Amino acid sequence: MAVPRNLRRQPANGSLVSHCTHHHIAVFLLTFFSYSLLHASRKTFSNVKVSISSQWTPSDINTTALELQPYELWNSSHLFPNAEEATLFLGTLDTIFLFSYAVGLFVSGIVGDRLNLRWVLSFGMCSSALVEFVFGTLTEWLHFYNKWFYCCLWVVNGLLQSTGWPCVVAIMGNWFGKAGRGFVFGLWSACASVGNILGAFLASCVLQYGYEYAFLVTASVQFAGGIIVFFGLLISPKEVGLPELGEEQEGSAEEDANKPLISNNEEDEDDQNYSIQAPDTSNQPKAIGFFQACCLPGVLLYSLAYACLKLVNYSFFFWLPFYLSNNFGWKEAEADQLSIWYDVGGIIGGTIQGLISDMLQKRAPVLAISLLLAIGSLFGYSRSPNSKPINAFIMAITGFFIGGPSNMISSAISADLGRQELVRGNSEALATVTGIVDGTGSIGAAVGQYLVSLIQDNLGWMWVFYFFILMTSSTILFISPLLVREIRLLLHERRLRTRTG
Repeated sequence: MAVPRNLRRQPANGSLVSHCTHHHIAVFLLTFFSYSLLHASRKTFSNVKVSISSQWTPSDINTTALELQPYELWNSSHLFPNAEEATLFLGTLDTIFLFSYAVGLFVSGIVGDRLNLRWVLSFGMCSSALVEFVFGTLTEWLHFYNKWFYCCLWVVNGLLQSTGWPCVVAIMGNWFGKAGRGFVFGLWSACASVGNILGAFLASCVLQYGYEYAFLVTASVQFAGGIIVFFGLLISPKEVGLPELGEEQEGSAEEDANKPLISNNEEDEDDQNYSIQAPDTSNQPKAIGFFQACCLPGVLLYSLAYACLKLVNYSFFFWLPFYLSNNFGWKEAEADQLSIWYDVGGIIGGTIQGLISDMLQKRAPVLAISLLLAIGSLFGYSRSPNSKPINAFIMAITGFFIGGPSNMISSAISADLGRQELVRGNSEALATVTGIVDGTGSIGAAVGQYLVSLIQDNLGWMWVFYFFILMTSSTILFISPLLVREIRLLLHERRLRTRTG
């Protein structure tokens, strides 16, 4: 008895290497660094908050200093009477950005599927760079300070930055098929962490001259990146005469590129007839609607799961340095440096877990195991001793089991969901699906930032970690229907192999 075609697995990485061209490498690098630059600008704002707060509040009273007159002229930048109110407003700007970013993701995904992805991405990068220049540099040069103006700019910035992720994931999904996608996307999703490091480096180089120059440098680099993307990025293989995903011959492992992530039936697939036909270039695919994308198998469940998981992941991003400084009394600079280990763990976790999911050709079991271990690592990290090496080690493990799955859902799994069987032949669904998944996750992250501060103020840091454990458990709960289905499919394939062996 012949082995069914769906059970003839070829090594994912071998197929990946055989299909990789210099165009694939160029697309990988351009999309990687374009999103890194977007994340670098967010990190810059986070890194200069102390300087901004100092500029917006009166300096410490010095009885020996000369009192410059007129007072209104020399103190026009003092938006707030004290640092606490300035810090609260900066936190409000974070929340405003996350909510507008979440709303923008839903819209940007739909727009990206209807317009040229390169145009949308380049426009978002250049326009966001201009907004950041006005927010941080121009207002300081002109000595113009207004709370409502800052809020409006940050709403616009969130909407513009939201064009990045759906577009880059969609472009990567056009170039890299399901064979090896977990490994490639796991490695590629390190772009956010690299952006964080890049933003911190650029800001630290010029911060001594004033926070406005930190914004100037990152905005300039981001604008230049947007120009390079506009002229250099290829959004699909057909632009250079290469076959699109799904057009390779049947015997290739690349035929799995459009294979459904979540099968709608679990019967024996021996008799299924997969025919791959060249698309009719005269008939361009119609973009899928928002509600149609929401109804695709797995989209809502993974979106809700990502809302819980991104809440935990972004809470570490925003609160980890503050926690280390507040809980252990470490210096702010030391806490900032130590927090990098969480990103390191996430990069390694996303890459290794993506590779394992490629070998299994299933994502949910890998996610579930990692998240179960994440619960244990969260519990252990909450009881970490006052030792920097031990804390960094447990932090990296926590990043491995939380940041890894977060990277997988936002990249590889989003690409899988946007290229499943129900939308085969319609590549105009990928950005919409990515926007839905990441947009829902960003809503969870925005709500989470308020809840973390509320819990910490009233109950303490231990209850914050209990809250993280609850959210991680909720993530497992949301993916459990998909987990059960994929385990049943794995057992079914194993029985067929045993029967035909």
